[in-house]
Amino acid sequence: MAKKTSTEQPPIDAPVEESPIGKGRATPTRKEREAANARPLVPTDRKEASREYKRRQQEARDKARIGMANGDDRYLPARDKGAQRRYVRDYVDARFNIGEFLIPIMFVVILLTLVPLPEVQSGVMLGLYAFVLIVVGDCVLMGFRLMKKLREKFGADSIERGTRWYATMRALQFRRLRLPKPQVKRGQFPS
Repeated sequence: MAKKTSTEQPPIDAPVEESPIGKGRATPTRKEREAANARPLVPTDRKEASREYKRRQQEARDKARIGMANGDDRYLPARDKGAQRRYVRDYVDARFNIGEFLIPIMFVVILLTLVPLPEVQSGVMLGLYAFVLIVVGDCVLMGFRLMKKLREKFGADSIERGTRWYATMRALQFRRLRLPKPQVKRGQFPS
């Protein structure tokens, strides 16, 4: 089998398309392109360049810090991102948590253990153990209630792992020291 080649030519009376001549400017030489792209490895004023770099870095850090404090998802670490984590934060922040007082009470316990009376020391330690049990119970109840609310809102199959632990760790922090900052007032539970 021989291949058929097309030797047909366009008709002579067909309109001829005119192509533009050139691109309107000269092609730059390699030397010109390299000169345009050249940047010095070391700036001429290194101190000024260093100050400018530090200033830009500080601006970026400030922007990220403010964004994180305000709860902007772009600046949050991976553990805080997402709609479920925002819901958990709002739920914990709207609630009165007994665990917020754990650190101040432990500080008082440390001071009271310095008292040289064994009766005071043992009473303080028993009180601390009782308070820790109350805090654990409060966190467990909060976890069950929170999981119920999350199942209602997001569905039982889509709940992220570690949600209870995330809520517990947030509940044990001082409200003012939490990051991202609380976005709701106490009693203002998310819907």
